[in-house]
Amino acid sequence: MHRWYALEDIPSDLGPTVVTLGNFDGVHRGHREVLGRVVREARDRGATPVAVTFEPHPVTVLYPERAPALIMSLEQRLEALDSVGVGATLVLQFTREFAQQTPEEFVETTFVEALGAVAVVVGKDTRFGVRNSGDVGTLTELGEKHGFDVIALDDIGEAAPEGRRWSSTQLRAEILDGKVRHAAEILGRPHRVSGTVVHGDHRGRDLGFPTANLSSDHAGLVPSDGVYAGWLVRLDLDPGTVDRTLPAAISIGTNPTFDGHQRRVEAYVLDRTDLDLYGERVAMDFVSRLRPTLRFDSVEALIDQMREDVARCREILSATVPA
Repeated sequence: MHRWYALEDIPSDLGPTVVTLGNFDGVHRGHREVLGRVVREARDRGATPVAVTFEPHPVTVLYPERAPALIMSLEQRLEALDSVGVGATLVLQFTREFAQQTPEEFVETTFVEALGAVAVVVGKDTRFGVRNSGDVGTLTELGEKHGFDVIALDDIGEAAPEGRRWSSTQLRAEILDGKVRHAAEILGRPHRVSGTVVHGDHRGRDLGFPTANLSSDHAGLVPSDGVYAGWLVRLDLDPGTVDRTLPAAISIGTNPTFDGHQRRVEAYVLDRTDLDLYGERVAMDFVSRLRPTLRFDSVEALIDQMREDVARCREILSATVPA
C-alpha cells in the first residue's frame, strides 16, 4: 500500500481513483464494508482504491476537551487499511487552518485535482468542510459538477442486541468497559494493543507465571483493568513461524496485592517459562474478560487464583482460532 502524508506526495501519473474518507478509528466492520465497496468499484473501473484519513483526529484539534481516546495509533490504522486491500492511503494533517476549507475547496483540491477521483464512496452520515457544512447532498452536487460518481451507503451493523450501527464510539465504549468479546464482534477480529516488551518487577517469575510487560508507549486503547484470555503475537517473527502466536493470560492493572501504583499491561504465555521476549515487539489480542483486578489477602491466594485463570484461559483459547 502506498502512503502519502501530503497532497504533494501523490504522483502526478496516478491515474483515476475511487476514494473514501473518514477517521477510520478501529477500522471496524462498518468501515470495512465501505472500504470493500471502494476496492470493488476501483477494480471494476480500472482505478486505484484510496482512503483519505486525518491525523490527528479532528475533534482533538477543534474541541480538545471532548477528544476521544483513540482505539488505534496511526500506524495500526494504516496497517488495518492495508489489510482490506486499499491501494493507497492519504493522511492529511488536520489543523485549524485545514478545517476552514469549504466543502467545495476540499473536494476540488483533494478529490479532483490531487486524486483524479472517478467515484467517491461514503456513508450517508458523512460530513466534511468548514463546520461540517458539507453532506452527501453537497458531495453529489460537486460530483455532478466535477465528473465523479457518489455512492452513499446506508448505516451498517447489528453487532449489539439493540441493533445499533457499528461505530467507533460504540467500539470505544465496549473496550473501555472491558467487553472485548463485544468489541471483537464490531471489529471482526480481536482488539489489539501492541508495544515492546520491557523489564518489570520480575515478580511473576517468582510466582511461577513469568509475564511479558508492555512498554508505556504501547499502541492501542487499553481495556479496563482485569484479567483476559488472549493471544500474544510476536511481531518480529514472520507469519506462520512456530511460536509467533501464543495463548496467553493478560493482566491489566496496578498489582494491588503488592500495593502497586503503576498501571501495567502484561501477559503470561500459557505453560511457557522458557521464553525470553525482552526487547521484542509484541501484540496482545484480547479474546475474553475473565474477571476484574482483585486484591488478595495473601500471595498463596493470588497464586491459586492465577492457576484458575490459566485453566480458564486454556479452555477458552482451545476453542478459538487466532486472528
